[in-house]
Amino acid sequence: MLRGNRVRAVVIGAGIGGLTCALALRRVGIDVAVYERATELRAAGSGLSVMSNAVTALATLGIDLGLDGRGRTVTSFTVLDHRGREIRDLPFAEVCEQVGAPSVCLSRSDLQEALLDAIGDCPLHLGATASGFDIGASGVTAHFTDGRSARGDLLIGADGLHSAVRGRLVGPEPSQDSGYVCWLGIVPFRHPEVAPGSVRHYWGDGQRFGLVDIGGGRFYWWGTRSMPAARSHAWDGTKGEITQAYEGWADEVRAAIDATPPEDILAVPSRDRAFLERWGAGPVTLLGDAAHPMLTTLGQGAGMAIEDAVVLAHTLAEPGASDDVPLALRTYEDRRRDRTRTMVAVARSMSDLEQGATPEQRQARDSYFRSAPRRELARHTAESLTFPGIPAPGRASCGPSPRGSADGADAGR
Repeated sequence: MLRGNRVRAVVIGAGIGGLTCALALRRVGIDVAVYERATELRAAGSGLSVMSNAVTALATLGIDLGLDGRGRTVTSFTVLDHRGREIRDLPFAEVCEQVGAPSVCLSRSDLQEALLDAIGDCPLHLGATASGFDIGASGVTAHFTDGRSARGDLLIGADGLHSAVRGRLVGPEPSQDSGYVCWLGIVPFRHPEVAPGSVRHYWGDGQRFGLVDIGGGRFYWWGTRSMPAARSHAWDGTKGEITQAYEGWADEVRAAIDATPPEDILAVPSRDRAFLERWGAGPVTLLGDAAHPMLTTLGQGAGMAIEDAVVLAHTLAEPGASDDVPLALRTYEDRRRDRTRTMVAVARSMSDLEQGATPEQRQARDSYFRSAPRRELARHTAESLTFPGIPAPGRASCGPSPRGSADGADAGR
């Protein structure tokens, strides 16, 4: 815990990364105020996963969000072809047991609610669109488009892919297109082919589909289809187009789409950015998608933001950190850079592999997963699902020195 004068942090963004950051920093004795551009906190109607690595990371701060009571623990993970024939049963649940923590799938709104409950009376200011910041001798001041300002000893940009804080740090940047649109939905759903606690991925040619149990009789589904960026970035089609895209696919795939009202289907472009090596300057840093946006292939976007928040909190709680906040922030960045760089790269390479748009690409992809030794698949999965840990205090400036055994990423979502 911090001692002496309390450090004050300003967090920009009240998404999963920003709320987790507020929770983690408050847990180590830092005063936090969160500023969010939305005028109300209303999570999009989509699902996500909080993998074992993120659950383990939160536990290092004594945080238990009770996610298993809000969503569904993953008990099976199966990859199938577009007609529903099994390609490979992945060793996901056994790896979760091996690392000692569950992986939980739930709706974004349920995770947001859990975090809001946990942060309690943390000041949360809505309708605050960040426009920039100024660094002074006594800290940093964030500015907002409505004329408000907020001063802190440190500023954390957790404001997503289009981060205003990142833009102020590094200037304009292009995003990288994935080559496909993502359709997302949540629906009450039951089907004889789909067991409770299951994650099922269906692979076709230039198309994929996922069915994920998120508890309470609900399933989260996602679909991808390759198309030019000009269309995927602003998809304006109809549910009929989605239904037609999955004609001839497994019955449960078509049933999930049919059961979803058109107004409950989201269409979002799938994008990331070239990895950013420099996350901050002075008393300013980045976290989550603002620092390292990644494609959704690994299902680790929330997990990486949670790991960031936990490592940042531990780093700021170390002896002497409050005496040199900029050094502490550079230490945090050093500790996270290798892990997140790897995850971003693997997410994109797996996306390219799984989205295979030709019969030849599909055959190579499916053959690999059918023939890969189970031990190899388990190793890759364990690398992702193991939280790397926190380096010993005093060694941070030398780079990561994890108390753990993770050094890569997995082949799950």
